[in-house]
Amino acid sequence: VIRGFSNSRNPEKTIRAYIQMLKTGFSPDHMTYPFLLKSLSRLLNRKLGGCLHSSVVKTGFVWDLFICNSLLHMYGTFRDRASARKLFDEMPFKNLVSWNSILDGYAKCGDVVSARQVFDDMNERDVVSWSSMVDGYVKSGEYNEALEIFDQMMSVSSSKANEVTMVSVLCACAHLGALNRGKKVHRYILDEHLPLTVILQTSLIDMYAKCGSIGDAWGVFCRASVKESDVLMWNAMIGGLASHGFIRESLQLFHKMQESEIDPDEITFLCLLAACSHGGLVKEAWHLFASLKESRAEPTSEHYACMVDVLSRAGLVKDAYDFISEMPIKPSGSMLGALLNGCINHGNLELAETVGKKLIELQPHNDGRYVGLANVYAINKRFGAARSMREAMEKKGVKKIAGHSIIELDGTPHRFIAHDKTHFDSEKIYALLHLLGTWMDLNVNNDDSDDYHCVCS
Repeated sequence: VIRGFSNSRNPEKTIRAYIQMLKTGFSPDHMTYPFLLKSLSRLLNRKLGGCLHSSVVKTGFVWDLFICNSLLHMYGTFRDRASARKLFDEMPFKNLVSWNSILDGYAKCGDVVSARQVFDDMNERDVVSWSSMVDGYVKSGEYNEALEIFDQMMSVSSSKANEVTMVSVLCACAHLGALNRGKKVHRYILDEHLPLTVILQTSLIDMYAKCGSIGDAWGVFCRASVKESDVLMWNAMIGGLASHGFIRESLQLFHKMQESEIDPDEITFLCLLAACSHGGLVKEAWHLFASLKESRAEPTSEHYACMVDVLSRAGLVKDAYDFISEMPIKPSGSMLGALLNGCINHGNLELAETVGKKLIELQPHNDGRYVGLANVYAINKRFGAARSMREAMEKKGVKKIAGHSIIELDGTPHRFIAHDKTHFDSEKIYALLHLLGTWMDLNVNNDDSDDYHCVCS
């Protein structure tokens, strides 16, 4: 009974059955605890988890390997690194599952340094070990490192990548914009005949869309079965179309989604509102926002921010300001930032100053807020006030963070910041920029030639 409840949609029934078992005079054995610990992991009940660990100790099962591994998994799910590490170090016997559990626990906590130390100390690794390490790097935003560990897996390990590995790798490719790398991963999936599950197809759609290949994303989506699809897959495709400027197409796909009897969620409406923002579709945005309120989904701060962005981009900055004043939540920096940009772009500098001051009050350590208000003053030719913003930044120790760009060349992402000279090809890059600048000075575009080609070696 306890095992059945631990795998059900209502794992709390496992605890009730356990309590009933104790009341009837039966004692738990080594088979009972793993299912109880599994249920507590799903329920994220830390207090009961600690109590059950104490019960394990009292009943003499403290060093049962199966139970210890279940405890490690539970503490990892709770993000309790200290308890997991203490238990791991005290275990007299460990197997591969033990090592994978502590590794996965560190990875889930975002502690990839400790996870990598465990990974490097392992005498034996399987696909779970490699996948946990790849996923840990992805969740920590270290996407290049994720691809590097995946390359090691493919070259030195006998383990074959599975769905979990592929989802993490595709996520890394998506964030890096590494289209060629993503296509190779897609080819591997097909060549190895990995089952194209809904989550894997969704990851492929998301990767192609974020890497700029919306046609490939649409191809994956069209080949998927509507019956097997879920809201996440539709969201990925709707969001992909919207981000590539296919605004009407994203709205049409939303209507098709409704016809397929798939209920939209908060992310669906977020994608659609973002599409309306970029397409200048104010009327449609209001309709969607009203539909969101009527649906099971609840408007979040992101939805309100999107509506502010819709109105601000359309030049309806006074309406956007009124919307912010009347909404039931406090305005975020992103909302006021969108309104500030709208005020500047549409020439309402008086309101821009008001919003700019509110932004600095809200986020006094954000460099962009001072720069934004300084730009408002500069446009208004109030150069003294603009200078005072720079001085205020210095007094508060706020420094402007340099922006960066990433491009992919032959499957390898390259990162650049302004005036960057750390790249190994910096000399050639600046030489080419100088050459292009010279051509512009010579006004070469006014001659009769159709094309100019630069060849670098």
